[in-house]
Amino acid sequence: MTKPKPDNPPLNMLVVMPALLGEAVMATATLHALRQTCPDARITALVKRRLRPVLYGLDSVDRVLSIRKRLHADEGKGKKRRGRASLVRLGRRLSRGGFDTVVILPDSFKAAALATIAAIPRRVGYEHDGRGALLTDRLVPRRHRGALVPVSTLDKYLGIARYMGAACPSPVMHQHVRPESVGQLDCLLERAGIDNPRQQELMLVNPGALVAVRRWSPRRMAHLCDLMAERFNITPVVTGTPGERDAVAQLLDRATVPIIDLPELGTDLHLLKAMIGRSRMMVTNDAGPRHLAVALGTPLVTLFGPTQPQWSATIAEHEQLVVADGLSVAARDDPAFDGPASLDRLHADEVFDHASALYLRTRSLSVTEAAVGSYSGDGVGV
Repeated sequence: MTKPKPDNPPLNMLVVMPALLGEAVMATATLHALRQTCPDARITALVKRRLRPVLYGLDSVDRVLSIRKRLHADEGKGKKRRGRASLVRLGRRLSRGGFDTVVILPDSFKAAALATIAAIPRRVGYEHDGRGALLTDRLVPRRHRGALVPVSTLDKYLGIARYMGAACPSPVMHQHVRPESVGQLDCLLERAGIDNPRQQELMLVNPGALVAVRRWSPRRMAHLCDLMAERFNITPVVTGTPGERDAVAQLLDRATVPIIDLPELGTDLHLLKAMIGRSRMMVTNDAGPRHLAVALGTPLVTLFGPTQPQWSATIAEHEQLVVADGLSVAARDDPAFDGPASLDRLHADEVFDHASALYLRTRSLSVTEAAVGSYSGDGVGV
């Protein structure tokens, strides 16, 4: 690997952001580290349009470029050709940006191909997916006996910042809530029957996840909502993407206490961030909203089954991990551990014990104290 040249620091840097919500939030720590390491550089982030709110208010980014279409190829020759044509067009567009360095956070071949098409002289990223020849600076992922060692995506991205010269970069993720979204959220909650949204304690639940095996039973999550509402007089609010609508519907159908259906009210990522910041606590599967909650300081319970917590580990003061197989998180440090455990092994009463303990442990926090990052100022809209 070629080490950075101290006498030739980046002046115009492009950062290709991850395509998933949780990974994009984790990448904000790396953006902050790159800003501190290269204070004179102009930093541009390339991100999917739907993830643009993740970068709202961040002073680590000077400019945001949005990707409207998917870069990877879909099934079918026609779609593959259109995908390649879109990649070439985007690469030519980026070539006019005068970038001297590109930091490629995703591991995909196409992300590296895009940087190559854009003719950016220095291309920094991890050697993966057969793309090593497309990179000028190749970082090697950690392996043990040929297998990848479970390393948090957060720390993996920070490894690039360390390679670029960052000394002890902070793992703290950064998020800001748009002030106007707070007012919009209040209106939505009032429409849903909450007389004073800023006084009522709310518990956000996220029954969805990118893949079905990461989803806890909506029936059991509904029972958890019943238990928490009856024990603490907390109002459950459910969130989810359009693709997770079945899980949301099942939860609503099974619960016996009133639950606010946030997607039905009409929401977006800005409003979801405001909701997370407003929530007294959150219960979620291993999914993107979890990382927003960590970044905003909201107490949360995260449920793990078929995935190892190390892959998405964060530094969170008020997070309770519940692992389906009963093993402690420390017991999963062995790279030879191959799981997986079904989330069906988690029962509502067990999760309720963890959730109620977290609620009592953080009861001295006001909502704004728990979500210290969410109302930290207007920031700079991007």
